[in-house]
Amino acid sequence: MKKIIGNILYALAGWKLDNHLDLSKVDKCILVCAPHTSNWDFYYTIGAFWQMGIPMKMFIKDAWTKPWYGFIIKALGGIGIDRTQRHNMVDFAADIMKQADRLYLVNTPEGSRSYAEKWKNGFYYIAQKANVPIVLAYCDYEKKRAGISKIVYTEGRSLDEVMQEIQDFYWNVSAKYPKLYNKKIY
Repeated sequence: MKKIIGNILYALAGWKLDNHLDLSKVDKCILVCAPHTSNWDFYYTIGAFWQMGIPMKMFIKDAWTKPWYGFIIKALGGIGIDRTQRHNMVDFAADIMKQADRLYLVNTPEGSRSYAEKWKNGFYYIAQKANVPIVLAYCDYEKKRAGISKIVYTEGRSLDEVMQEIQDFYWNVSAKYPKLYNKKIY
């Protein structure tokens, strides 16, 4: 059903799915989604992931998972997090990854839809600790394409090396609101 909904969303919006990877070989990963300048990014990425059959989850404020509609957020892959408490999110996320047989953990390292001076880099440490790759997903509003196009491995590589590779990948991707997207991510 989700695949059909994703196909309908893309058909109505005039978007194309762009997948350059054989995802059958990736059971677990940190799925970085960028640029993130609009709420529409969520709909286009979810539509893409549904079309590809990706078993994804995402962290979200627990205030979204507790009301009457919380079951919908959870069904969409939401994992409620109490942001008033100090958590070691790297360890928490790595444990979730280790326990799962197949999981793509969504991360938007810009942190919000507003302009960010640099990306948060917890996704790098989660990938290292869980021993999983980082997979790069995107929404390109100029080309009306969304998809997954690159796998980045962290083993034996510094944060700077990984961030440079990721920055190079996203450099030519057009955000919905370009003034809110800082192409210099670190």
